[in-house]
Amino acid sequence: MKIDIVTIFPKVFKPILGESIIKRAQKKGLLKIAVYNLRDYTKDKHKKIDDRPFGGGPGMVFTPQPIFDAVKCIKKDRGTKVVLLTPQGETLNQKLAQKLSKNKHLILICGHYEGIDERVRMSLVDEEVSIGDYILTGGELPAMVLVDTIVRLLSGVLGDKDSVKSESFCRGLLEYPQYTRPANYKGKKVPKVLLSGNHQAIASWRKEQALKITKKKRPDLLK
Repeated sequence: MKIDIVTIFPKVFKPILGESIIKRAQKKGLLKIAVYNLRDYTKDKHKKIDDRPFGGGPGMVFTPQPIFDAVKCIKKDRGTKVVLLTPQGETLNQKLAQKLSKNKHLILICGHYEGIDERVRMSLVDEEVSIGDYILTGGELPAMVLVDTIVRLLSGVLGDKDSVKSESFCRGLLEYPQYTRPANYKGKKVPKVLLSGNHQAIASWRKEQALKITKKKRPDLLK
């Protein structure tokens, strides 16, 4: 999979993209990530990429020219999906992440200031994604969240292929409780069923616990 990110703050991505699972995915050749500075595509001699909104109002708006030129340069085929990180987008969840992970090439556009010229949204964007009902300074953090969510779903990225299947939201439920050694810590003991070696009983217990936790913490998921 290839993911290209268009931003005015390319340096903020280095610590995230160069660590942990995302780093290993790139080393395995399962993922290619490139970050592009939007200012490199502006035709303004001062590298300006924004202007005041028509009709008045606070803040600044990204002008269309740099974004159009950046996408034109990066996009190589019709199979590429252009994603805009915006509060107006579809709220990110596991189902949406799974859908996006099936694409071979994604271009992520990180908005900033008061937003982007509407003609970008109308002509270039295939998908709009939000990570929640709150406002951030820009689209950089949402882009990082989206990348992390997608990459771990790619085949071969995680060491154990069954890890994703048992995680929260993958089966419509929150994950069951996890325990590790020691079996007794300060008088608090691991449930006996997990020490029994009876895989059928363990699976049943985990399903029961997942249902119980989901009902208590996120009953909306059961609908």
